[in-house]
Amino acid sequence: MPSAADIIKDYVSEFSRIQDWMIPIKNVAPDTYNSMHKRYLELKVTLSSLGVNLTELDRIKE
Repeated sequence: MPSAADIIKDYVSEFSRIQDWMIPIKNVAPDTYNSMHKRYLELKVTLSSLGVNLTELDRIKE
C-alpha cells in the first residue's frame, strides 16, 4: 500500500500536469477544457483535504 507521502506526490504531479494541458486549450477546445476542469477540481479538493497548500501550485486560479 502506498504511503500518504507517495499519494500526495502522485496527486501533486497530476495536478500540475493537468494544468499544463488545460491552459493552452481553454479557448481552442472548450469541451475538452471543461472535461479536464472536472478532474482539476477533484484533484484540488483531494489535495486540500490532505493538507496540501495549493497557493503556489494552482495556476488556474478559478
